[in-house]
Amino acid sequence: MRYGFIIDNRKCIGCHACTTACKSEHQVAVGVNRTWVKQVEKGTFPNTRRLFSVMRCNHCTDAPCVEICPVEALFFREDGIVDFNKDRCIGCKSCMQACPYDALYIDPDNHTAAKCNYCANRIDIGLEPACVNVCPEHAIISGDMDNPDSEIARLLARQPVKVRKAEKGTNPNLFYIDADDASLVPSQTQKSDSYFWSSQSLGVGHYAKEAEKMAFSNGDVISLLQENGGVESKEGQPPPKSIDLLMQSTKRIYDSPDKGILWGWEVSAYVWTKAISAGVFIAAFLAWLSASHDLQGTASWLVVGVSLVFLALTGLLLIKDLDRPDRFLNVLLRPQWKSWLVRGGYAISIFGGLITLLALTIWFGWEMLQGTIMWLTAIAAVLVAVYTAFLFAQAKGRDFWQSPTLAIHMLVHSIMAGAAVYLVINYLSDQSMAADQLMVFVLALSMLINLVTIAVEMITTHPTVDAKRAVHSITRGRYSTKFWLGVILLGNIIPLSLLIFTDFSPVMSIAVSAMVLIGIYFTEQIWVEAPQRIPLS
Repeated sequence: MRYGFIIDNRKCIGCHACTTACKSEHQVAVGVNRTWVKQVEKGTFPNTRRLFSVMRCNHCTDAPCVEICPVEALFFREDGIVDFNKDRCIGCKSCMQACPYDALYIDPDNHTAAKCNYCANRIDIGLEPACVNVCPEHAIISGDMDNPDSEIARLLARQPVKVRKAEKGTNPNLFYIDADDASLVPSQTQKSDSYFWSSQSLGVGHYAKEAEKMAFSNGDVISLLQENGGVESKEGQPPPKSIDLLMQSTKRIYDSPDKGILWGWEVSAYVWTKAISAGVFIAAFLAWLSASHDLQGTASWLVVGVSLVFLALTGLLLIKDLDRPDRFLNVLLRPQWKSWLVRGGYAISIFGGLITLLALTIWFGWEMLQGTIMWLTAIAAVLVAVYTAFLFAQAKGRDFWQSPTLAIHMLVHSIMAGAAVYLVINYLSDQSMAADQLMVFVLALSMLINLVTIAVEMITTHPTVDAKRAVHSITRGRYSTKFWLGVILLGNIIPLSLLIFTDFSPVMSIAVSAMVLIGIYFTEQIWVEAPQRIPLS
């Protein structure tokens, strides 16, 4: 048994009865939707047509939201329906990042994730979903696709159908008859901050906090289209500022409200603090291997202290980002092991435990254990540094995060941050010059690798339009100033030049460390935010 939907666009009249019935059946709050009707106008006056597409959860056979959910709040039923348990949800918003179809939202009333669940409560008593019952044109067809006698199975056998974003490999079970890419492909039209009949353009509850829009600014869109020959401006005049001028042939006139930046400054900051916590130990481990770090000295206590403080900050930021912080222990006590959020949570816990154990061996002088613990802690530190790359990779809705270099990006940033902080620690603890020389070498080398990694991420041809848009936003759009001045110049070029071309001094080491740490934070903020500004539906 495998339930699915067909939307017959030959019949849909855009009446929104399905949206209303869904809201009534499930008490869906104003400003968020489990089911909504996207409207697109195509053509140029007077030869135009209006397209209606019902949008909702696709109940994918390989649903990425189920895989990334850390607490099994999302799960597969035996009939293939992707259902959810709001009593487990911690409001981490990972499922929303993983869904390529923008089907999930945070309920403003209980602050947990929610979505279309195929009206499972009705299915269990032999009824059809509310949207199917209420549709006046029978444009929504539901049923068991594995039953050859069902209407949906017969339609799938006889009619050509389309799915949204088949390239994502999710095997969606929502099919469209007579579909048009202008409506199904988000990049074909520009998402607006307001539509007719809509006063909820910024959403409610969780999203009302986000004043910024997901969509590109007009300048970003115009410059991107100019780059590809899509719009011309007269000499000496600025390009047109109206999105309508750019989208004369195809434009979106009604859609669901924007959901804002789902992972905001808390996630950017947590990636930064995590990089410092793991990196400073990696730096100390490298110095220990080279015999320039004294485990019994002041530097070790400073390393332990800095690592634990920033690890604690990482945990606090992770909890603060949850919409249900009161349930944060569910990650450890009710884990779903395929989620890298769970694996990362345990990696952080183990790393913190090993750092504490190392401090105990130093305090009590258990020198026989110190070598083993140093190696184990170093392995844990590397895992803590890179696991976020795998978490982001599970967020299939964000194409830019699927980069194979993201793990290198995270590890290099951790080493850079650790070496920068260790230079300051070395100055405060008055260790040997050998440790300083090693950290200068490690920092310079890691910055060079970082620049190469960034170049690869920016220059390599990206396979999807969404990824290209994210890159454009970083290098030429709304993030370009922060990227070129904050990341490249302040965070890499200037400190690298100081390390290579000036004499080493304590003041210089502190200045270099500060610039490197600021540059890393800017990078993480851009890498986290930019892909989230690309509309998914």
